[in-house]
Amino acid sequence: MTRPQLLIDTDPGVDDALAILMAYAHADLAGLSIAAGNVGLGHTVRNARTLVDLVGMPTPVFAGCATPLVRAPEEDAAFVHGQDGFGDVGFAEPVAALSAESAALALLRLTRERPGELTLVALGPLTNLALALRLDPSLPQRVARLVVMGGAVTGHGNTGKVPAEFNIGFDPEAAHVVFEAFPVFDLVDWEATLRHAFDDAEFDSWLTAGDHRAHFFGKIVATARRYNAEHERHGLVAADALAMAVALDPSIVTRSEKRAVAVELDGRLTRGATVVDWAARLGRPAQANIVLEVDQARFSAMVKRALGAPD
Repeated sequence: MTRPQLLIDTDPGVDDALAILMAYAHADLAGLSIAAGNVGLGHTVRNARTLVDLVGMPTPVFAGCATPLVRAPEEDAAFVHGQDGFGDVGFAEPVAALSAESAALALLRLTRERPGELTLVALGPLTNLALALRLDPSLPQRVARLVVMGGAVTGHGNTGKVPAEFNIGFDPEAAHVVFEAFPVFDLVDWEATLRHAFDDAEFDSWLTAGDHRAHFFGKIVATARRYNAEHERHGLVAADALAMAVALDPSIVTRSEKRAVAVELDGRLTRGATVVDWAARLGRPAQANIVLEVDQARFSAMVKRALGAPD
């Protein structure tokens, strides 16, 4: 069976790390383009290089924009992921190289070199992708699929703006550019990830049975697990991992709805919210395949393999 060909835009980040380990286990990676988001760009770039070292498979890493397109970010996610984004474990300086090419230019170059081959998986704020689109609006024509982890489709977000999800809320203007430019994309939102959290005891058994990847992930996820337990988030919430599962195997989706989705840019309380036209009242093209449910057993199997745990 042919392995998926992925290009990943990400802001590692604990759950990004699990998603990237899944990608290495199940697919071939053309590159990692890195955004600021969960923590600052210096940390997210370093974390991406740390992951490349961990898996021992050379992958180009491209640094992107250190800030959102328009406004300074109102918050990051260091309180969940740790100040360095990887649980403040204190890993050694990574060996993997950082490319001199910027993320937006790399996204354009790689899709030009391999038109129609690459699935673009966006796991963080969409700044890099928006910049690439402004440079070359024909980008969507060269991408096989776009899978976005972002949004909260019924307003149950995870930021200071009640309806907003972090990735979209960090750079709403960038999300607006991307959502307007792509005629179709898969949207894996925050609410879906809560419905597909892993049982804590079961996940612990995978970490115990796994290899060096499980040992690594067990270290970096500890801070996030403590935060979630203190805030009544039950189970191991793996947002980016769910999006990666959909990117790796679209047949894992058991229920979805195709709707028009836009991003609120101006609301005092709602900036960054994903607005879904559920009743098709606005006459806008339905461009987002909103993932509502996936096969949990198959999702679990993909994560276990990424951690080196036996089936």
